[in-house]
Amino acid sequence: MTSGAVNIEPANLDFALRALAAALHGEGPAVELSAGTDGTIVVSAVDTGVADAAAVVRTSGSTGTPKATVLTVDALAASSMATALALKGEGQWLLALPVQFVAGLQVLVRSLFAGTRPWAMDLSVGFTPEAFTAAARELTDKLRFTSLVPTQLQRLLDSPSADTLAVLRRFDAILLGGAPASPELLAAARAAGIRVVTTYGSAETCGGCVYDGVPLDEVEVKLGDDGRILLGGSTIAAGYLDAPRLTDRTFVKEGGVRWYRTNDLGELDQDGRLTVLGRADDVIITGGVKVSAAHVQSELEKLDGVLAAFVAGVPSAEWGQALAAFVAVADSSPEGIAGFTAGTSWAPVLGKLAPKTVLAAAELLMLPNGKPDRLGMTVRLDALHQGK
Repeated sequence: MTSGAVNIEPANLDFALRALAAALHGEGPAVELSAGTDGTIVVSAVDTGVADAAAVVRTSGSTGTPKATVLTVDALAASSMATALALKGEGQWLLALPVQFVAGLQVLVRSLFAGTRPWAMDLSVGFTPEAFTAAARELTDKLRFTSLVPTQLQRLLDSPSADTLAVLRRFDAILLGGAPASPELLAAARAAGIRVVTTYGSAETCGGCVYDGVPLDEVEVKLGDDGRILLGGSTIAAGYLDAPRLTDRTFVKEGGVRWYRTNDLGELDQDGRLTVLGRADDVIITGGVKVSAAHVQSELEKLDGVLAAFVAGVPSAEWGQALAAFVAVADSSPEGIAGFTAGTSWAPVLGKLAPKTVLAAAELLMLPNGKPDRLGMTVRLDALHQGK
């Protein structure tokens, strides 16, 4: 595949919708959408070398260099139709995520297939409950949907505004993905009367393709011998732009089905419902003992005063790999951070699971799409550990 990305022009939502519609109808080139510095949408034409390519989406890059994923007309159409079936209707969408990520793109794609007009938040100054509430009020369709990441939903629930809660309740479904949502967040949202649907997927699957643990129509899920999650069916991407070897390693055909090999581990119950257990690379071998980073993270997040945590393995002369944690704490004052970092209150509780290096802050490092910046936090933890 060859790339010929050419910047057309900064464009408003209407221009982006027209360019995307042309690509979906086979009347224009595949497009890549991105956010301009002035809040507009930039539309780029991309020569993918794939006959029915409609869009190119770059992965978040949370663990390394972003990959350009090529999505076809058929895959996007299958995803849109399956979403409508799962949500029991097509309606009007609120765009609350950056268009360069698959969840943002899909808001526009679903709107085009549904024949409805999406409404876009102004994200040029970041996500705020006030801006979300104002944008949600502009929706006019009877059926209303939006896609959020857990951080956004948490901020909306923390808002003291009764208007924010009212507009949240007005949505027929809020798709929640991009990162794991805590049981506490889901419980709080549902207790408030908000209809949340958890989603699992990625750019390689045209976004979320498993809703509340159940695969969408024409989506298949199976586990590899190593417990790795494989996703197959009609929504799978064509591959990666200009990366044939990576495409061949990541996308495999078995039993007449094309599968995407994720980097996640999971389990399926007797009814076929999927539970995501964590990343395949989350196993840290420290001192010859295998430790699950996801388990340590879960234990840290049970501690009083901990809002969120990220755990990684960093190189260690003594341990081979040492457990290190980036922790968001409620008391982010200098005294609070120093007190938590000392570990006297929690290290005895975690015992052998206690990280050797801890960096406490007011919040985790996040990417623009709301996912934790795993690479950025790992770099910071490594530097801190090596500097000891």
